[in-house]
Amino acid sequence: MKKATQIIRLHQQAPNKPEYGTKCNGCGVCCAAEPCPVAHLLLWQFSGACKALQWQETEQRYQCGMVVEPKKYLRKLPKALSPFISRWCAKRIALDIGCDSKVEFEEQY
Repeated sequence: MKKATQIIRLHQQAPNKPEYGTKCNGCGVCCAAEPCPVAHLLLWQFSGACKALQWQETEQRYQCGMVVEPKKYLRKLPKALSPFISRWCAKRIALDIGCDSKVEFEEQY
C-alpha cells in the first residue's frame, strides 16, 4: 500500500524531528502534519496544520499556543481559567514527555 504524501511547511531554523519516544524538541512536525485531540476538542479543527502551532523566535522552536497562551485561541475564556487550560492542554499533549509522532519526512529546500 502506498503511503500518503503531505507537504508541511516549517520554520527554516526548526530543530530536526527527534526519534519516536525521545524527548520532544519543538520541531513542530506533528502539529504541522495534523491537529491533535486538544485542537479537535477546543478549536474544532480536524485537518491541516494546527492553528495553535506557534514559532518561538527566542527559543528557536515550536510550542503549542494552547499551552503558551490559550486565551489567544479561546477568546471567551475567562482570564482566570487560562492557567488551568494551559496545564490541562500540556497534560493532554504529553508536553515534554516524548515524541509521539511516527510521521516520516524528507526535507526539501
